[in-house]
Amino acid sequence: MHDTTYTITTHAPHTTDRPAYFPAPAEPVMLPSEIPPGVQMVTLPGGIRTLAYIQPTTPPAPPVPAAQPIPAWAKTTALLAPTVGGGIAAAGIGLSYAAPGLIAMTQALWSAVALIAAGTIAAPLVLRAARSSTNSGQSTTHITQNITASGMFGRANGTINHR
Repeated sequence: MHDTTYTITTHAPHTTDRPAYFPAPAEPVMLPSEIPPGVQMVTLPGGIRTLAYIQPTTPPAPPVPAAQPIPAWAKTTALLAPTVGGGIAAAGIGLSYAAPGLIAMTQALWSAVALIAAGTIAAPLVLRAARSSTNSGQSTTHITQNITASGMFGRANGTINHR
């Protein structure tokens, strides 16, 4: 690779009142639609128009939003969140400690329910059996009552019969 040194010269300004004319370019001129991206037609200080690479312009920074105060409901919620979470955690720990006792109480309640159900079924049977054994040689007495009344506010009369 060898370094080539190029000498840059500028066009001397004209001292006459006539504008400087340059000969027409030998090659065809590029249309604006043919210029590649990142290249732009620029006018140099001497008046010459040429193509040049341009630095990309940075987009303007977005506006910084103004600081807004925090609403009261958000502050309250933020303060309550740890309290509610701690309460739920404490309840969970308490239930984990109480679980064996709760299981034992559940079994005891089911035993009590079974005892009550058995008692409601067995009690009438036992009473009927006891009554029939005590009354085996005796007759039973039936008492009937007849009540009559005439009119809505009439006096009621009744009779009681023992048989």
